[in-house]
Amino acid sequence: MKEKLVLAYSGGLDTTYCAVSLKKTYDVYSAFVNTGGFSQNELKKIEEKAYKLGVTKHVILDETTTYYKKIVKYLIFGNVLKNNTYPLSVSSERVHQAIALINYAKKIGAKYIAHGSTGAGNDQIRFDLIFKILAPEIKIITPIRDNKLTRNEEIAYLKENGVNENFEKSKYSYNVGLWGTSVGGEETLTSDRAINENAFLNQLEATKPQAIKITFKQGEPCALNGKEMTAVAVIQAVENIAKKYAIGRDYHIGDTIIGIKGRIAFEAAAASIIIKAHHTLEKHTLTKWQLQMKEQIASTYGMLLHDGQYLEPAIRDMEAFLQSSQKNVNGTVNVDLYPYRFVVSGINSKNDLMNSEFGDYGEINKLYSPEDIKGFTAILSNALTIYHKINGYD
Repeated sequence: MKEKLVLAYSGGLDTTYCAVSLKKTYDVYSAFVNTGGFSQNELKKIEEKAYKLGVTKHVILDETTTYYKKIVKYLIFGNVLKNNTYPLSVSSERVHQAIALINYAKKIGAKYIAHGSTGAGNDQIRFDLIFKILAPEIKIITPIRDNKLTRNEEIAYLKENGVNENFEKSKYSYNVGLWGTSVGGEETLTSDRAINENAFLNQLEATKPQAIKITFKQGEPCALNGKEMTAVAVIQAVENIAKKYAIGRDYHIGDTIIGIKGRIAFEAAAASIIIKAHHTLEKHTLTKWQLQMKEQIASTYGMLLHDGQYLEPAIRDMEAFLQSSQKNVNGTVNVDLYPYRFVVSGINSKNDLMNSEFGDYGEINKLYSPEDIKGFTAILSNALTIYHKINGYD
């Protein structure tokens, strides 16, 4: 009898190759981890394809809510944007998907687990790290990486083995989830080329400006346009509205875990809007030192998460700080949508520290006198007055 092998399956070219090649040696249990980017109809088509390829069993592991609670929530709390650009759409998913996959493998008693990562990207590290830490007894199989296969070689193999489909779609690779979609292609292997406009999954459909209102409770999105719903539902609703404006497109260029520079295109309408809206609300409701500390911690949190270090205990410590910082981040943020862009136009919050009761910036103060300012300035300038008197000023 063949041994059980769990395949991290997406239905794309790489995992299609894995399913066809590995079934010759193993009983392949394909597992698709849904993190919120697919409809039931799309999931059904992925399942049908898996069985058509000859897997022994296919399962869908719905991790959308858990993924939000364990990771996305903290990305919002931290306003995390890698290199001030990328909302960690894929990297945050991968570690959570890896945990779900290894737990499933242990549950069914599989001795092997496989993924379709190449040897030149971050995902191979993210998957392998989680697998090795949580189940070192389960052997990791990586056909694409180990055989150094190109996409053309994979396509040729599949055609030889009777897999007939539109391989032209394989020109681009997509990773779709709750927090955004990454797009990779031959253009992203260079520094100067833009991907084809039609390569983005969401095309411009709406041109008339639209205003939306996102409500947050203790930092978590809880309502859209006055209608209360779960945080996941808010994210998905914002995505469905804003993607029609082709909002959230950009390119991420950064340092990979394996030491080379990498470049991808992405589209993340909901993530882009919610992070900006949340950050604006924080500027109104947190102190300057809370904002300062959050920025430092969130940057480190994002870096560790990107590099697959989700099981590092320091991550839990940072999450505790981020959670604590959200006590007063309550209110509604106004966002105006336009083709290819959006504007956060204002907020309304009971915790707003910008309050006319205490003064209006540039107009009038109510808590101090001109003499108070003179004394404050004298004390504040004291240390530097001494320094420059002794050392001079250049």
